[in-house]
Amino acid sequence: MNLRRIDQLPRWARPLAPFLAWLPRVNRGTVKADAMAGLTGALVALPQGVAFATIAGMPPEYGLYAGMIPAVIAALFGSSWHLVSGPTTAASIVLFSVLSPHAEPGSAQYVSLALTLTFLVGLIQVAMGFAKLGSLINFISHSVVTGFTAGAAILIATNQVKHFTGLSIPRGTSFTDTWSLALSHVSDIHIGVFAVGLATLLLGIAVKRWAPKWPYMIVAMLGGSALAAVLTTWKGVELATVGALPDVLPPLSAPSLDSESIRAVASGVVAVTLLALTEAVSIARSLAARSGQHVDGNQEFVGQGLSNLFGSFFSGYVATGSFNRSGVNYAAGAKTPIAAMLAGIFLLVLVLFVAPWAQYLPNAAMAGILFLVAWGLIDFKEIIHVLKTSHAETAILLATFAATLFLALEEAIIIGVLLSLSVYLSRTSKPHVRVRAPDPNSSKRKFTDAASTTECPQLRFVRIDGSLFFGATSHIRESLAAQDRAHPAQKHVAVVAHGINFIDLAGAQYLAEEAQRRRATGGGLYFIRIKDTVQEQMADSGALKAIGGINLFDSKTEAIEAIYRRLDRNVCRTCQARIFRECGAASTSKETQVIQAEAVPA
Repeated sequence: MNLRRIDQLPRWARPLAPFLAWLPRVNRGTVKADAMAGLTGALVALPQGVAFATIAGMPPEYGLYAGMIPAVIAALFGSSWHLVSGPTTAASIVLFSVLSPHAEPGSAQYVSLALTLTFLVGLIQVAMGFAKLGSLINFISHSVVTGFTAGAAILIATNQVKHFTGLSIPRGTSFTDTWSLALSHVSDIHIGVFAVGLATLLLGIAVKRWAPKWPYMIVAMLGGSALAAVLTTWKGVELATVGALPDVLPPLSAPSLDSESIRAVASGVVAVTLLALTEAVSIARSLAARSGQHVDGNQEFVGQGLSNLFGSFFSGYVATGSFNRSGVNYAAGAKTPIAAMLAGIFLLVLVLFVAPWAQYLPNAAMAGILFLVAWGLIDFKEIIHVLKTSHAETAILLATFAATLFLALEEAIIIGVLLSLSVYLSRTSKPHVRVRAPDPNSSKRKFTDAASTTECPQLRFVRIDGSLFFGATSHIRESLAAQDRAHPAQKHVAVVAHGINFIDLAGAQYLAEEAQRRRATGGGLYFIRIKDTVQEQMADSGALKAIGGINLFDSKTEAIEAIYRRLDRNVCRTCQARIFRECGAASTSKETQVIQAEAVPA
C-alpha cells in the first residue's frame, strides 16, 4: 500500500512515522528556505557545541557530535516543525554534576558513563512517549525551570572562573569556595588570560547589541583568538587552548550496560529525563504558538528518546531541544523539520573543515563565551514577574535556585518538581465552596454571593468548583461543617454542581454519607446541573443510589420547586425572607391551608 497519509497507518504504528504528517507540505520553496535555515543553524552550533561539551566535562568534539545525528533523528520522529535538538547548557551541567563524582571529566571512563546515561534517558523517554505520558510535563511549574536555569547559569560562570582568570582552582571546588578563592587571590590573576577572556566577553556583548544579525559567538571567539595570537607573538604570553578537534565523522560507540555503570548513572537518569523533556516540549510549544502549529507532547517524547538512543551509538551525549538553535531556526525561515535535519548534516560537513582550527582557540576565550551564555540564560523579566505575582511560585523558584547552587543538580530538579506538585495538589485539594442566594435586585433572581443578600433560613445553595477526589473531601467537609455551624437551621443543601468535573471513590462515598446524615436530621442533599460524566462516576461507585436520583435536578428553578415542598411549613409561616416565588404564592391564606394539609414532618 502506498502510504501518503499518517491516518492510513495502524494507530500503534503512527508514533514511528510522524513525518507522514508534514511530508505533503514539502515543495521546492520549503526546501530552499529549510536549506538556508539549516546552514545558519549549523554555523551557530559550531561554537555552542564546543562550549556545551566543555560545560559537560566532555571532550570538545562530543558537543558537535551531539548536534549531528540526534538532531536528524529528533526532527524526523518528533512533531514540531521548528524544534532543533542537540546539547544544551542545562543538560550539560546536569550531566557534569551526575558523572564527575564517578570519573575524571574528559576521560574514557567519563565518556563511557555519559553514553550509558544517554542511552538510559532515551529508553525512558521512548517508553513514556508510547505510554502517552506527555501530559506529565504540564505538572512541572515554569518557575522550576526558571529557577533551575538561573542557578545553572551562575554555576556555569563559576566553573569558568579559573579559565577566565588563570587562577589554579581545584576541580570539584564548590560554588562558595570557588568565588572565595577568586576574590582572595585577585592579585594572582594572570593578566594575559584575563585580558583575552574579558575582550571576548565585551566583543560578544557589543556584537549582540549593535550588530544583532551577526553570529556574535563566532565573532567573539575569533576576536578573542586574534588577541591571544597577538599576545603570544609580541609578548610571549602562553595561553592554554582547546586543542585541535578530530576532523572525522562521529565515530561509532556503544553504551556500557554493566551493573556498575548503570549504578553510577542511576541517580541522575530521572532528573536528566525530566529536564530534557521539559526543555524540549516547552520550546516546541513556544514556537508552535507563534507558527500556529499543534505539538503532540507524546510524539516529542518519542522523538527525543529515539534521538538519544541513536546518539549513544554515534558518540553523542544527552541531547534535547535547544532554545538558541530552535529560535535561530524559526527566525531563519524554516518551514518543515527538514531544516533541523539539514542543520545536523551541515554541521557534520563543517566539522570536517573547521575542526583543526580549534587548536588556536584559547580556553580564556571559551570562558568569555560561556560567561555570555550564562548571562543569556537568566530570564530576569520572568523572575521579576514571578516575584511580583505569586508567593507560591516565588517560593518554588527561590527553592529551586538555592538547591541548584548548593546541592547536586539532579537533587535540585527533583526538589523543584516535588514543590511544584505540592503546590498543584494544595490548590486542587481546596475547591472553591461558595454560598449562593437569589439576588433580590435582579428581575430574574439570578444567584449571587450570599454574603450580600438574604438567604432562605432552611435551604442553602452551595456552588462547588473543582474535582472531588480523596485530597479534596476534607476541605469540602470542613467548609460545609463551618456553614452548618453558622446557620444550623439550614438542613437542606443544594449543590450547584456544574463546576465539578471529576469525582473519585472517596469523593462519592463522602457525598453519600453527607446525604444520609442530612436526611437523618430532617434535611437533604441535592445536586443541580451535575455533569453526565460525574453522574456516571457516582453511579459506578454506588453513591448515586444512596443520594437518590430524585435529588438531581437540571435547573435551579426545578430544584427550588421540588425542595420547597419538603421544607418545614411552620418555619415558612413566620419567615420574612420570602426570596423564592413559591414563598410569595404561599402567603395567601388559601395556599397556607394547602401547605398545612400537605406538610411532611421534618
